[in-house]
Amino acid sequence: MSELLPDLRQLRSFVAVADEGSFTLAAKKLYLTQSAISHSMKALEDSLGCKLLTRLGKRTSLTGEGEVFLNRCRRILGELELAGRELDGMKRWGQSRIRIGAPHSLCQFLLPTVLREFRDCFPRCEPSIEAGDTAALQELLLAHDLDVVIGMRGKDEPEVDSRAIFSDRMIFVVPPMHPWSDTDERPIEEIEDTQFIIYAKATKTYGLVEKHFERMGARLRTPLALGDVEAIKEMAKIGIGVGIVAPWVARREIEEGSLKSIVVGEEAIEREWAVFWNKDRPMSLIEETFAGIAAMVGEALGEEV
Repeated sequence: MSELLPDLRQLRSFVAVADEGSFTLAAKKLYLTQSAISHSMKALEDSLGCKLLTRLGKRTSLTGEGEVFLNRCRRILGELELAGRELDGMKRWGQSRIRIGAPHSLCQFLLPTVLREFRDCFPRCEPSIEAGDTAALQELLLAHDLDVVIGMRGKDEPEVDSRAIFSDRMIFVVPPMHPWSDTDERPIEEIEDTQFIIYAKATKTYGLVEKHFERMGARLRTPLALGDVEAIKEMAKIGIGVGIVAPWVARREIEEGSLKSIVVGEEAIEREWAVFWNKDRPMSLIEETFAGIAAMVGEALGEEV
């Protein structure tokens, strides 16, 4: 057999001749001349080194080799048709993947529910997740390494667009036997002498906590900054310090009684969460749907205040 592979026009012509049983009818079906079909079939047989078709008067039938080859041709052309439909679907929906950035806490408490609902809408869309701080994730977004980011809103974000999805208020958590668990009296001196435990130092949340105590006029000991909310809760449980977390992060522990939420200061530490995307392009339908589901799921988290 020749090393030259048949081209798609030859395969389509061959299937048409097999289906119609005639070079003339195959030519009409494909809007070609009978001569073009004849030349195509001769070139195909020459390239394969075998006889595929037999003419019996005006009718054309398949040889044994032709029957075998026809089955393969139908499979190949069927796969190409399916690929074409999938590519067309990708064009309609905008993409076949979505690259998401989110903080570790939202990866644990928000994204699993969001992605479960999202997969029901786009079962063939493959999500990838990048966990990190909002600022770092926004850099990846601007570099077009991410499609959307769920993160905390700041005051100055001129290069990205955003849509609010929920807001929350940080809470202070202590074990039930902590001296602060039964009283709202917290003298500034006592606050300044207390060890607080908070999420990583380079985050927007850390900055909000610092400003909270500045407004109170308290000069804190250096907080214990940890990169994992589960570690913050565990440290608070054993009395290492007063944990500062989102209410939805500590919901289970508060319900079971291993941690208690308390108030420190008259003002709340409020945060607003949003979906971010690049200003230089509109959101695709897939991204719009993801943002809508995130807002729906996030609303339930925001209610845990």
